[in-house]
Amino acid sequence: MLLDPFTLRCGLTLPNRIALAALTNGQSQPDGILGDDERKFLVRRAAGGFGLVCTCAAYVALDGKGWGGELGVDRDEDLQGLTRLASEIKAHGATAFAQLFHGGARADAQLSGTPTWSATAWTDPKISTPRAGTLEDIEHAIASFIAAAVRVQKAGFDGVELHGAHGYLLSQFLSRTMNPRDDGWGGDLVGRARLTREVMRGVRAAVGPTFAVGVRLSMEDFGNAKGQDLDDNLQVARWLVEDGADFIHASLWDHTKPSVKRPDRHVLTELRAALPTDIAIVTAGKIWSHAEADAVLALGADVVALGRSGILNPTWPRLEDDLIRRPPMTRAELAEVAVSKVFQDYLTNWKNFVVD
Repeated sequence: MLLDPFTLRCGLTLPNRIALAALTNGQSQPDGILGDDERKFLVRRAAGGFGLVCTCAAYVALDGKGWGGELGVDRDEDLQGLTRLASEIKAHGATAFAQLFHGGARADAQLSGTPTWSATAWTDPKISTPRAGTLEDIEHAIASFIAAAVRVQKAGFDGVELHGAHGYLLSQFLSRTMNPRDDGWGGDLVGRARLTREVMRGVRAAVGPTFAVGVRLSMEDFGNAKGQDLDDNLQVARWLVEDGADFIHASLWDHTKPSVKRPDRHVLTELRAALPTDIAIVTAGKIWSHAEADAVLALGADVVALGRSGILNPTWPRLEDDLIRRPPMTRAELAEVAVSKVFQDYLTNWKNFVVD
C-alpha cells in the first residue's frame, strides 16, 4: 500500500504515498533566491524514490520571512530557480509541491526591515511582541499567498501546501489564545478561521481545479502552536474542504501518541471520520520505519510525510527497515546525502542528531 500510487481529489496522481515533509534548512540565498544546496537536497530525495517532494516553508511576503536562508516565492525574480527545481524534481518521477508560509509574529523583523504583526499584540518571552495587524495587513497577506501560489504553478509545481501550523501567521489567527479580535477576523471560530479560509478560497480560485492545494494544521497544542483545540480544528478542516482543499496535513510531531483532548482516540482516526473519503490526509510525526508508516496509514492517513528520516535516508522508499539510518550521523555522512554545512549547523539544534 505504501508504494502504491495515490490520486488526490484534483486528479493529481502521486507515484507512491511517501512524501518529503517541508523542512527548514537555511540553504537558499540571503535574498530568498533558491540556493544550489537546497536544490541538490530536494532533488536527491526525488531521485531516491519519494513520491512527493515539498520545499521548505517558503515565504510569500518579505514581512513574513522567518529566518536567514529561507526560500522566497514572493517575487517573479524567484521564478528561474523555482522552475529549475520543479523540473528536476519531476524528472525523477516525483510530484513537486511548495509550502507557502508567512511567519506573522514569528517572522524576523531584522530580515524584513519592518515590525512583526499578528492577529493581536500577544506576548511571548521568546519573541518580540507583534503589533495587531490592520485590515490592510490581512488583505496584503491574502493577496501574497494567492500570488505565490500562481507563481509556483507557473514555475511547474504540481501543488501547494498552505502552512497553517506550528504557530505561524495562519495558526496565530486560528488560535483561541492569540486571536480575540472582535472585527470579524477573530473571536469565535468563524472569525478565527476566516483568514485561513480566505487564503484557501483565493488560492483555489486562482490556480484552478486541477492544481493540488492543501493545508497543514496543528490539530492540538504543541510547541509554538498554542490555543489549538482538536474539535475547533476538525471543523476548520471540514470548512477548508468545502473551500477547495484536496488534502489536510495533520502535523502530529509523534504519531504514537493519542489525542490530548481524547486520550482514548487518535487524532488521525478523528480526522478521518470528520472528512469526506475523497479528501487525503497527510501526516508527519517521528515516522522512521516502513512498519511505522503502515501503522499510520491504518489509522486513517493516506500519505506519510517524513522529516528527520528523510534527511538521513534520501532513498528511504527503497530501503528495508533494517537499513534505515537513524541518528546520530557525522558531518561527513550528512554531506554524502546532500546535507550542506549550513543545514548541518541547523541540525545541531536537535539533540544527538549530528556528531563531529
